[in-house]
Amino acid sequence: MDYEYTLMHKNIPVVDMEIQSDTGHIMRLFNLQAPAHLPLGVNTDDGMSRKAMDDWWTMRSIPKTRVGIREALEQLREYSTAVLLIKCCGLSLSDQYWICLKGSGLKWDNINFFHNGFSKDMGEILFGRELTELDCVNFMSPDNTTDGRLRKKWIVADGKRFLMKGGSGVYEQEPFNEVIACAVMRRLGIPHVDYTLTFDNGKPYSVCETFITSDTELIPALQVRNAFEKDSGNSDLTHLLRCCDALGIPDVSAAIDKMLVLDYIISNEDRHYCNFGFIRDAETLEWLGFAPIYDSGTSLWHNTLFIGRDMKCKPFCQSHDEQIKLVDDLSWFNADVLKGLDDEVAEILSQSEAVGPERRTAIAVSVTERCGKIAKLIGF
Repeated sequence: MDYEYTLMHKNIPVVDMEIQSDTGHIMRLFNLQAPAHLPLGVNTDDGMSRKAMDDWWTMRSIPKTRVGIREALEQLREYSTAVLLIKCCGLSLSDQYWICLKGSGLKWDNINFFHNGFSKDMGEILFGRELTELDCVNFMSPDNTTDGRLRKKWIVADGKRFLMKGGSGVYEQEPFNEVIACAVMRRLGIPHVDYTLTFDNGKPYSVCETFITSDTELIPALQVRNAFEKDSGNSDLTHLLRCCDALGIPDVSAAIDKMLVLDYIISNEDRHYCNFGFIRDAETLEWLGFAPIYDSGTSLWHNTLFIGRDMKCKPFCQSHDEQIKLVDDLSWFNADVLKGLDDEVAEILSQSEAVGPERRTAIAVSVTERCGKIAKLIGF
């Protein structure tokens, strides 16, 4: 059965659409009311693209690769994670888009997750809680609209919203890597989201506060990249920079330089186009700039025994040695502030029961060596 909803951008009605209740997919768009507030990239020269809108909509859902998602869906007796979007009105802690069922009278002020509470049920289920016949699940949660393959859930502490994210594999190293990445960025003065460590039932988790407010939103680089056709002669980086320039996003090149330097130092394997982005004002649509760097856990040889080996990378090249050549300006890089980083890396990893002394020493040494290679590029 299809139901009619209005896509809202905060309090602004954007477009009406029919959504299939059993699959969560958008079947029809009609009655466009605020073209400027359409999600970036869903409109074409010929008008709105239903497929592009459906792709954007389903991209908001929990991915099929999420650890434990199959078991969670089986418990919930749901066909796909896209259905879970409907049950939380598509509300997120990353942007201000949501859907309003026709005739429901819902208001953003009364249901958004920035100002209002939300259910813990989905987070607990995603973390492995088994349902009983007596359980009545409240689906109103930003956990339904949070991307990524690792276990994660949103919590509220002291009135603030925090994301808890776990690790994977034998070493469960990703939470520690987030904290190490912060240590590197703090020393180099790179704007970033701050991560701390916590433990729950013996498992490590990284914790970070949302950097988006009720007035702003995160637009992933994927949407910016796809906003315009790529000229065949342009590299991926050149195309992205030209898209940013066309949209009026300020100070992008310098921010990308710093991101690529960080990713080289920590050997980040997963800086895909949804793992960095840009911040915009949700009401005026003014671009505020490059988002602070986040999501750096898939790094530091997290799932291999071969510490220091060359790892594939993203988003502009497959090799870090090639990607670092794309950096335009290294005048800001100060090797002196990285002295002692090896000790800090080892200390952070010493909190892990799965990472032994030999492994953490090898990681610390490799990080130091990669810092030295950056320093050589500027003749330090």
